[in-house]
This record gives sequence, structure tokens and C-alpha cells, in this order.
Amino acid sequence: MKAVVAALLVVFCFFVSSDCQLLRAGCRGTANYGPQNNFPVIPGAAQTQVIGTTTNGKAYLVTVPNAGGNTAANFTLLHVYGTPYEMGRAQGELMKEKTQALVTQVWAYMRNQIANALPGYLPTWFSDLIADLGLDAALDFTEAASYAYTPEHFIDELHGLCDGSGADFSTVYKIHMIAGFTQGDCSMFGAWGSAVPVEGSVLQLRALDWNMDGPFRDYSQITVYHPATGFGHAFANVGFTGFIGGLTGVSQTQLGISEIGASYPDASFGEESRIGVPFIFLLRDILQYDFTVDDAINRMVNSRRTCNLILGVGDGKLGEFRGFQYSYSVLNVFDDRNLRPNATWHPKIENVVYWGMDWLCPAYDTVLSNLLLKYHGQLTPEIAIQYVSSVEQSGDNHIAFYDLTKMNLYVSFAAPNGVGGPVAAYARQYTKWDLNALFSETL
Repeated sequence: MKAVVAALLVVFCFFVSSDCQLLRAGCRGTANYGPQNNFPVIPGAAQTQVIGTTTNGKAYLVTVPNAGGNTAANFTLLHVYGTPYEMGRAQGELMKEKTQALVTQVWAYMRNQIANALPGYLPTWFSDLIADLGLDAALDFTEAASYAYTPEHFIDELHGLCDGSGADFSTVYKIHMIAGFTQGDCSMFGAWGSAVPVEGSVLQLRALDWNMDGPFRDYSQITVYHPATGFGHAFANVGFTGFIGGLTGVSQTQLGISEIGASYPDASFGEESRIGVPFIFLLRDILQYDFTVDDAINRMVNSRRTCNLILGVGDGKLGEFRGFQYSYSVLNVFDDRNLRPNATWHPKIENVVYWGMDWLCPAYDTVLSNLLLKYHGQLTPEIAIQYVSSVEQSGDNHIAFYDLTKMNLYVSFAAPNGVGGPVAAYARQYTKWDLNALFSETL
């Protein structure tokens, strides 16, 4: 994002934004096909090295060679165990320096960018609030607006994170709250049945297109949660150091999540609200507490929703994927037969639900739909990595494919600053993870 406060306010600031100017040109431009990704997928477990342990957690450094040369890159694999507070504290203790550094860098980056971000890169209501009250007061407002809708276990985990790392709780909490008020623009698909070569299997894409100019891509992390009894089940959260919300992930119950912000909605979205459950917490609760896609639907129906989003939930047990048109006043559930929007550039495809970068985005939807049709019936993670996502050119910050039947996670992160090779995650080397092995790992 060129003037990226929206992104900065969305994730620790690590949550969900994108290059608005590029997106505007991309969605409204002509279809553009990129090169294939020919790097071999490598097993993630073979690339790990223990870098720290604590009472309720352990951390690994994962080195991705990116097919050799001087292009190797690292990210963190973190396991945390226990109650919400204990899991947060374990992350804080193990990632103390990184957490403090990222908070400091993000805050400074946000301050530097704020003058260029108004108007045009923030929701109107928030731009006006900053203009009237200043940044700190605007953050105070969002904190107050969201607090009543933030589950207690997230507050407890944030306290643990800050106690373990020494980061300021108020700053960390305020920035997390902004995530529920800002939309990002990414890509997703779910494929099953006739679209995949193995009957009964489900393949899901979650591509995060987001800020590449700031410090975020230096702090990539997979966090594997092992909650204590009474606090849900195990799940893997793909994101950034200190990020406790859900954007990308898979649960022990074979559920996967995807998300896109609707920067180009139509009237069918109805009304938005800025007071309600931050969607990063709703998505994570789906991973941590829900057992089926129907549970996820019930959670969305019964939550006070907020901004315009497109969500996706895959269920490897039921062999299903569902997409959701999500706003304060609307919740529509889509399969391959009722998929919207109805447009020639967004054709219905048997046993596939998909969106490229936005709700009304002809350029990306044209590319993605053509590729999904071309490889229909052959869609495996390896085929999709090599011939679909890289050619669509979506997933610059991080990208993940979930095989929800075999319980394998394929993930790639953007190149950290100063690292050679392709920059965008979709063009870099993927690691493959056995999720059942990750979930069964003990201290």
C-alpha cells in the first residue's frame, strides 16, 4: 500500500490491507497473466531448528532455500500451550525482541504515513475521526467501541503477550481493535467434488495481498495453538509475530478460513457497522471452537457483524466449502450453484467457489476463473501452486493452500527486506506441513 495506514491499522499492525491504488488499477484494468512458480515444494519439518523454549511454548526457525543461491529466507514456527494467558505469555517470552521491534516499527511507520493517508486510504468515518480528534483519540474511540464485543479470552491472551514481551498493552490492544474496522483485498477459492482428482477431498486457497513496503514481511510466523481443556482445540494460525487474530489458518477439526475485504461492493451488501465483533476474532473463534461449517455459519448469524467482507470456510470432514457475503445487515451463503456476483467475468464453475481480489473485480476474476476452468478436475495443491496462484498474481504478503482432507498446509511468505529472489509470496518457494503432526507435538 502506497499510503498504508489502512494496513498499518489493521494488523499489529499486521492484519489485512492491500495496495489500494494498484488494486483499483488491477480490478478495472485488463486481465494480466504472470509466470508459473516452478520452485519445488519442500517439507517444512526438514527445515526447522529450535531457537527457544519456555514453560508453555517453543520456537523454531524455518529456513526456506528458495531453490538455492543467495535467496534463502527465514520465518518462525511457534508452538504455544495452555490457557489463553499462558499461550500469550509463551509467545511474548519467546518472541520478546521481535514483538517489541515490530510494535515500535509499525507505530513509527504509521505515524510517518498518516499525513499521506488522509483522505482516501481509510474508511471515511475513521478519516473524519482522526481529522477531528487526532490519531490517539481515534484509537481510543475504536477501543471503546470494540471492547464489549471482544471475547475475554482474547483480552487474556493479549495481557499474556504483553506481560511476556514487555510491550505496552494499551498500544497493542488499540491496534488490534482497528483490524475489525478495516477491509483488505485478497483472493480465495474452495474446490471439491469434480474439481479435484480425489473424490471427497477439499482444496482451499487463502491469498493475502497486503502491504509490502513496511516492516511486516520481516516478521512472518506460523503459530500453532494447543489450548488447555475448555479453551477449544488445536489450530494453526498463519500471520505475523504477536498476531493473535485469525486471517489464515486450519483447525484440528479440518476447518479452514479465507477472507477478502469488499472494497468494491454493490448494493447487495446492505449496511455496514463499525461497532461489533472484530472479524479477526470471529475468524479465529471459528478455528478454535467450531467443528463444522454449519457451526461457522451459526457463529456468523449470531454475531454482531461489522464491515463488508467476503469470507470462506472449508470443511474437510463434510467435503464442503462455503463462501459468505458478510456485512452488518447481510449474510449470504454461497456454493457453486448460487455463486455471486452474476457476471460474464465471474462464471459459475462446478464444485468451485472463488473470488479474485474483490467482489467486483473483472480483471482478477477473469484470470482466476480461466485458470480454475483450465485445471478443473486436476486441482491439487501442487498444480494450484505452480499454475494458478502465481499466474493470477495474488498473495504477495503470504499465501496458503489447505488440503483439508489429508490435513496438509502449504505456505509461502514474502521475501523479508534485503533477501533476494522473487519478492511476492506467490512466486516464492512453499513449505509443506503435516498438520496432524503439528497438532500432536508436545512440549
